[in-house]
Amino acid sequence: MARSFEVHARTVSLLTFLSRVTGLARDAAMSRVFGAGAITDAFAFAFMVPNLFRRLFGEGALTSSFLPVYARLEQEQPAVAAALARMVLARVGVFLGLVVVVGEVILALAWPDGANDSASLSARLVAILLPYMPLVCLVALMGAVLQVHHRFGPTAAAPIILNVAIVASCVGLAPPGLRIVGLDAITPSTHVTLVAASVIVAGALQWIWSAMALRRVAIRHREERSAALSSFRHVILQAAPMALGLGVLQVNTFVDGLIASYPTLVGPTIFGVVYPLEEGAMASLSFAQRLYEFPLGVFGISVATAIFPQLSREAHDATAFRATIARALRLVMFIGLPASIGLMLLRTPLTAAVFQGESFSADDTERVATILFAFAPAIWAYSANHVLTRAFYARGETMTPVRVAMAMVALNLLLNVTLIWTPLKTAGLALSTATCAIIQMAVLMRILSRRMGGSLVTDEVIGSWWRTGLVSAVMGAVLFVAGLFAPAQGSWATMLVTLLVMVAIGAATVLSMATALRMPETRWALGRSARPPIG
Repeated sequence: MARSFEVHARTVSLLTFLSRVTGLARDAAMSRVFGAGAITDAFAFAFMVPNLFRRLFGEGALTSSFLPVYARLEQEQPAVAAALARMVLARVGVFLGLVVVVGEVILALAWPDGANDSASLSARLVAILLPYMPLVCLVALMGAVLQVHHRFGPTAAAPIILNVAIVASCVGLAPPGLRIVGLDAITPSTHVTLVAASVIVAGALQWIWSAMALRRVAIRHREERSAALSSFRHVILQAAPMALGLGVLQVNTFVDGLIASYPTLVGPTIFGVVYPLEEGAMASLSFAQRLYEFPLGVFGISVATAIFPQLSREAHDATAFRATIARALRLVMFIGLPASIGLMLLRTPLTAAVFQGESFSADDTERVATILFAFAPAIWAYSANHVLTRAFYARGETMTPVRVAMAMVALNLLLNVTLIWTPLKTAGLALSTATCAIIQMAVLMRILSRRMGGSLVTDEVIGSWWRTGLVSAVMGAVLFVAGLFAPAQGSWATMLVTLLVMVAIGAATVLSMATALRMPETRWALGRSARPPIG
C-alpha cells in the first residue's frame, strides 16, 4: 500500500528546504555582487525565459497530462508505461531543441543596437540561457516518472546543483575570488555572462543526475512502442488545449516581467511620459519573489507535488478523493496562513539578512521588503491553488483551471498597468498577484465543489481553518509585540540574529497553540499521520 501523501510531502519538503536554502544563498550572492540594478534586471529577465517553458512543459500541461496516464499504465501494463515514458522524453527533447534553434535565430535577427547596453546585455543572456530550457523541462518530466515510483527525492534535490553553480560563479569570479588565483577583476557584464554560462553547465548536470535516478527505478521493461503510441497521442491531445491556455498565462507572466524590466530594456520614458518604475524594478521584484516562494516551495508546492499521484489513483473513488483534497486544504492553510503573517511582520529583517551587503544597500532592502509585504498576504492561496489545480488535472478536467487562470490573466494585467502608476509602483505588481491568487482559489474551490456534488469546505475543514486563524492571530500579536523591542536596522549580523530570534518565537507560538488545541495538522506536516476522518 502506498504511503499517505504527507510522508512524501515531508520528503519533498526536506529536500526542497535544502534547495530553497541554497537558492537564497544563490540570490544572496547575486545581490551582494551585482546589487539591484540594471545588471541583475538583465539576468532576471533572461532567466525568466527558460523558467516560463519549464512551467509550461516541465511542470505544466505536458506533465499534468502525462503523469495520470503513466501512473495508470504502470499499474496495469508496466512495459507499455516504460515505452510511453521513453517516447515522451525523446520527442519532447527534440521539439524543445527545435524551439531553442528558432529562438536563437529570432534573437539574431532582432538583436538590439549598441546604443542600449542594458538591452544588448539582456539579449546576450537570453541567448546563453535558452539551451537551459529543454534541460530543465526534461528534468521535470523525468521527475514525474520518478514520482509515480514514489521517488520524490532526486527531482526535489536537482535545483541544489543549479544553486551551487551560480553561487560558485558569482563568488569565485568576484574580485576577492579572482585575486586568490592571481587574476584581475572582470567587468560586471562579463561576470554575469559567465554566471549565465554556469547555468548551462548546471542544467547538464541536473539532466545526468535525473537520468541516473530514472535508470535505477523505471523504464526497464521491454519496449511496447505500438501499444504506447495510442497513449502518447492521448497525452498530447489532452495537453494541447491546456498548453494553449497555459501559454496565455505564461505570456502574462512574461508581460509582468516586461513591465518591470521596461526601464532596463527600453528606457526611462514611455510615450513621452516618465515611466513610473526605475532600473532595478525587475531585480527587486525577483528578490521579493524568492523570499515569498521559500515557504511556498518548501511546504505548499511540496504538498501539491506529493498529492498529485495519489489523487490520480483516487480519481474514481469520490470518497477517498474528497478526503484527500479536504486534508490537503487543511494542511496548506495550517502552514500558509502563519507563513503569510510571519513574512509580513518579518519582511525587513528577512530581506536584510538574506540580501543586504556590498552592492545591495539599505534602500534596496526597504524597496524589496515593501514588495514582499504585498506578495505575502496570499501564501496560503498560492499553495491552495497548486493543490486545487492538480485535483482538476487528476479528474481529467484539464481546461477548467486553465479557463479560470486565463480570467485571472486579464484581471492581473489590468491591475498591473493601473497599480504601477500609484504610490505602490513595483509593489503594485505584487499586490495584483496576491489579489488574483485569492480570487482564483475561491473560484476553483466553488467549481470543484460543484463537480464533486457537495462543498469541499466541510465542518471539519471550517473548524480547522478557524483554529488555524486563531493560532495565526496569536502568533502575529506575539511577533508584533516582540518587534517593538527589536532593532529596525543594523548590521547583517544584527538583522540575522533578530530574524532567527523572531522566527523561533513565532514557531514556538504556533507549535504550542496547535498542541493546546490538539490540532492534528502538526503531525500531518511532519508526515506522521494516518488518514484522518473527514466530515
